[in-house]
Amino acid sequence: MNFTRWSARFPGTQRRAAARTEHAAAQAKRGEGSVPAARGAATHAPAPPSDGTPAEPTVSGTGTGPLPAAPALDELSVREVLGLLPALVAFVHGPDHRVAYVNDAYVAGFGPRVPGGPAHQALPELGDLGLLPLLDQVQRSGKPRTAKNRTAPGGGNSYTVTCTPVEFPQTDTASAQGPHTGVLIHLADVTDHAEAAERLRASERRQREAAVTLQRSLLPQELEQPDDLRIAATYQPGGTEAAVGGDWYDVITLGAGRTALVIGDVMGRGVRAAAVMGQLRTAVRAYARLDLPPHEVLQLLDGLAAEIDASQIATCVYAVHDPNEGLLAYASAGHLPILVRDEHGTVRRAADPTGPPLGTGGWLHTSGTIALGPGSTAVLYTDGLVERRGEDIDEGVAALERALAGAQGTPSVICDRLMRALGVDADHDDDVAVMVLQQPARTGADAELFHNAALELLGGIEAAPRARAFAQGVLASWRFPVELCDLGVLAASELVANSLQHGTPPMHLRLRRTDRRLIIEVTDGDDHLPRRRRAEPADETGRGISIVATIASNWGCRRTPGGGKAVWCEFALPDKQPDKQPDKQ
Repeated sequence: MNFTRWSARFPGTQRRAAARTEHAAAQAKRGEGSVPAARGAATHAPAPPSDGTPAEPTVSGTGTGPLPAAPALDELSVREVLGLLPALVAFVHGPDHRVAYVNDAYVAGFGPRVPGGPAHQALPELGDLGLLPLLDQVQRSGKPRTAKNRTAPGGGNSYTVTCTPVEFPQTDTASAQGPHTGVLIHLADVTDHAEAAERLRASERRQREAAVTLQRSLLPQELEQPDDLRIAATYQPGGTEAAVGGDWYDVITLGAGRTALVIGDVMGRGVRAAAVMGQLRTAVRAYARLDLPPHEVLQLLDGLAAEIDASQIATCVYAVHDPNEGLLAYASAGHLPILVRDEHGTVRRAADPTGPPLGTGGWLHTSGTIALGPGSTAVLYTDGLVERRGEDIDEGVAALERALAGAQGTPSVICDRLMRALGVDADHDDDVAVMVLQQPARTGADAELFHNAALELLGGIEAAPRARAFAQGVLASWRFPVELCDLGVLAASELVANSLQHGTPPMHLRLRRTDRRLIIEVTDGDDHLPRRRRAEPADETGRGISIVATIASNWGCRRTPGGGKAVWCEFALPDKQPDKQPDKQ
């Protein structure tokens, strides 16, 4: 291959050659000689001009002649240029890509190569790098192509490869057969860059894993499973960056069969959002222990959010399920509506009331209710599930309603189906938290484990013995052991006596059993909540609540929404069915 003749086909080479010819002709016409290229030959220094201008500088160290001129790029052959490049260069030509040239860097990288053979045989490394199809594409299209970060098999070096089409004349019968086409292959070694990029990716993966671990550690590690509900929740971190989000959820058993459910979202990402989320979640658990109505819990949480960080916007919905009423009481602070599908498949949105996000202050939250009867399923979620860029969020909520209407199975299965239906995957760009709760429709033997019995207390001296007789008969009919029956009757008697002495009508005694516990509850119309105190030996009263607290597994009291209070206690059932396994993700 004549590389001098090949060079004439590169763009600009012919123009530069013509320019050199014209320049030489002009110098000859004027009688000017070209500047000698000093290659060890000395010349006499010219005498200084008579007008006092400095003489032309001479070669350093000789003092005998002018500086030599640097060689022009056009004076170098293509072989010289390519041979001096640090990158690996090869030139192939013809339909089977026969090897015409490889430079010294290529030989140093892959060993000597014999010209003339087809590339798939003479340059097997191109096949290992997956470049042979690229050569065909370049030759067919006549356009250059670049392949980035091609790594040699066996953990070898990484290269960014550029293949450029080249036309060149044949050496002997060019006029008969026309120009040949070839491909100039330029391999730049980017091993260091690729290794640095991989180290960076590995570092980002570790940081993200640490961030997700932090986020998940702030969420409940195991959901509480109340007697009357089946609950599952899932959290999907959004994006690929290391910043954590502020989505959270929780399940809190309040006693007497009631359960608090909460889900919230601290806007933004990062450790600060996660820290605010952790504080709000802890505060909700503390406020829930007061057994307050949902709107009062949000009222307390609103003030706390402003104290934690007034610049952080957080939304939250707090709901309480009461199995006796078959209702879900809730209050919302700027959060999306709860969705409930009833046993017939109809999906409803929890209507207002809703207030502004937490931390705004100056707003009086209110509570609402939505029916959650046997066979119903409710969904609480954050905006990452339904919000999409360029789409109204109501459209996303409507899509969730349609998905919920057709989703069947356990709460964990429904969580998965809702996430898939709404297009949430590992590349989703926002955090998503979803909680699904079901009120099972129990039949057969399962239904025999759940019973309710209630008695209205009319007052008078006969109320206490009537309550004891009622409790004795009900507990015996539920086939409790004698010891548990005696303890239940004693607890019912003390709670009724306390209500008769300190409460006001209307008064009710309610007994309820689940598969795991016996619950005894007395309600009356007085708002004053009893407290446990130490009675002195001479005191004739004040021991009722202490007795109940001693014999029962748990006890508590709360104000009821319509006014008045409820005082309750519960006993764990011995030798019954084991606790249900948590239905969670």
